Amino acid sequence: MQVNRRHFLKGAVVASLAASGCQSLGNGKTAKGAPMMGFAAPALEKVRIGNIGIGARGNGAVSRLLRIPGAEIAGLADLHEERVTKQLAKFAGKTPPKHLCHGSEDAWKRLCEAPDIDLIYITSPWRWHTPMAVYAMECGKHAVCEVPAALSVDECWQLVTTSERTRRHCMMLENCCYGFNEMLALNMCRQKVFGTLVHGEGAYIHERLKALIDPKHYDFDSWRREWTQHHNGTPYPTHGLGPICKCMDVHCGDRLARLTSMSSAQFGLTEYAREKFGPDSREAKMVYRKGDMNITSIRTQLGRTIMLQHDTTSRRPYSRINLISGTRGILADYPLRIALEPNTHDWLKPEEQAKIVEKYTHPLWAKSGKAALAAGGHGGMDYLMDFRLMHCLANGLPLDMSVYDAAAWSSIVDLAERSINQGNNGVDIPDFTRGAWQTTTPRDIVM
Repeated sequence: MQVNRRHFLKGAVVASLAASGCQSLGNGKTAKGAPMMGFAAPALEKVRIGNIGIGARGNGAVSRLLRIPGAEIAGLADLHEERVTKQLAKFAGKTPPKHLCHGSEDAWKRLCEAPDIDLIYITSPWRWHTPMAVYAMECGKHAVCEVPAALSVDECWQLVTTSERTRRHCMMLENCCYGFNEMLALNMCRQKVFGTLVHGEGAYIHERLKALIDPKHYDFDSWRREWTQHHNGTPYPTHGLGPICKCMDVHCGDRLARLTSMSSAQFGLTEYAREKFGPDSREAKMVYRKGDMNITSIRTQLGRTIMLQHDTTSRRPYSRINLISGTRGILADYPLRIALEPNTHDWLKPEEQAKIVEKYTHPLWAKSGKAALAAGGHGGMDYLMDFRLMHCLANGLPLDMSVYDAAAWSSIVDLAERSINQGNNGVDIPDFTRGAWQTTTPRDIVM
């Protein structure tokens, strides 16, 4: 069944708001519930998980979660029955999932409603993230979802207000916050190696031409391609933004305050389509609103700056940039380079940099890096993300990332497009914490 995206989102928003008894909270002035800053739910002896969406990311998530002690996959849901049943082979020697939900577009709701599930793990297409997370929390479950967690500011507020009212965690699965170099940077920032932080740069530069347009690699009606047809800006800002926000203690003494965004024209998809399918093909004649390169500049409340880039159609090597700069030094990635006082005009020599990396390797990587590398998943970062999530839920600890992080980082999708549509004008970023960022202190270096 094909669902018009615009009509679906409108219906999903209305349904979610009706279920929660709230009105649209574009300004965030109305709150029904308690703040979730530092929130810790009761410890769980066993974390019983319901996985929604068993595509590429969902398939990997099932494999990883089965390796983590104390985690039990109690249910699987997907529109396609064969995706669900195919996963059962992985459960040899383990308790198989009790709930297998498939065959209709709302089959996933049965998983959320099951009484013997604690956590809903969402790896569905973007447009479903907020409706599924909201429904899961309404059903008394903690919810985690892939990036971005929301596609509009209104959806961001839905996540925040539902989490606050239901007292359930809502975390975005931003795996890049757990990368080795990202956590190295975080540890160095916490120890003031770079002095006062001034600027950060992040990106999602990943050539995905075949995935976006070639039906041999992706269904022609794919949701990723659909987004590029109807929207401009940066649909995937959080891989670059999340680690920088962690380094800058965003929501723990600072916040994202204002942005401006600009996109290039669109060249890559059309040129590729002409080369691959011919100038008269439907692929070549499609109109795509999203420019090839988007640059979004953000200023924090304390005056730091962040530059984000997004480009999935230019033919160039993968990069997240991953740069953090302060008054005493800088770390830049792809490849990793570090410059520190007293000689910040030159990058450290390889042997000098190796000593710095060894000294400041994040404790989580020092302790669990071998297990992460063995489990795989983007170099181990996916495993560490899931490992930490289960550890925090099992021990009744606050999660490494809050619903406010999910909302603020995801809001850039909507706000960048607004800026572009307004002639690249500046746009304010809502304070989803309603001022709580001013009195919240950073967590321990375990994250």
